[in-house]
Amino acid sequence: MRSNGHPLMKAAAWGGLLFMHFPIAVIAMYAFNTEASSFSFPLQGFTLEWFAKAFAREDVRAAVWLSVEVAAQATALAMLLGTLASAALYRTAFFGKEVITLLFILPIALPGIVTGIALLSAFKLAGLESGMLTIVTGHATFCIVVVYNNVIARFRRTSASLLEASMDLGADGFQTFRHVVLPNIATALLAGGMLAFALSFDEIIVTTFTAGSERTLPIWLLNQLSKPRDTPITNVVALMVMLATMLPILGAYYLTRDTDSVAGAGK
Repeated sequence: MRSNGHPLMKAAAWGGLLFMHFPIAVIAMYAFNTEASSFSFPLQGFTLEWFAKAFAREDVRAAVWLSVEVAAQATALAMLLGTLASAALYRTAFFGKEVITLLFILPIALPGIVTGIALLSAFKLAGLESGMLTIVTGHATFCIVVVYNNVIARFRRTSASLLEASMDLGADGFQTFRHVVLPNIATALLAGGMLAFALSFDEIIVTTFTAGSERTLPIWLLNQLSKPRDTPITNVVALMVMLATMLPILGAYYLTRDTDSVAGAGK
């Protein structure tokens, strides 16, 4: 049974939501403001001029494309490794399993600056120059976590009898994976990939240590803080980043919201 809740609790909940989302609303509001010089209030007017100017700038387009490319590659790598890791660990019991599980989860629990310094030291030790490869590798370390958590949770709700029945009926390992396992974990895998893409797209701390001379969109935004004349364009790009990260998160939520009590629950 659901309770309506105390009015004070409702007010506190709405107050917390307002506190968290008010800065986002301010950025969105000033992205359409006709005034370019400062954050003046009330707004001087409504315009789409800054969107056109933002998309016309080569540095913005290059930063957007680099962020999309990095996020796509990091997500693909995380989906592959996270799925393999979850498949290997969900049913097998062995000494040290909890330690290995902790190692998979640790990158997203550690402060970003610790992860960034550790990755930078490892890359220097390996003789790798900072660039596209190091950014993708760095992002994949924490993107694996969300894929692993989503997929292993679905594996735990998948009946082992389905796999046994498939093998008893003559299917080999690949056929069982393709026709039984993959349909059951599909939504969890897709949701994990969408969350991984969102995490990678707006990551800045780890990227700062691994990017070298490359400039992803979050790094471009950070550099823009010292350029007050570009404030309207910066607001537009910040709004783009928020939308690019919000939509995959909402998509992942809708993909998995009705599958918590269904074994497998593939769609």
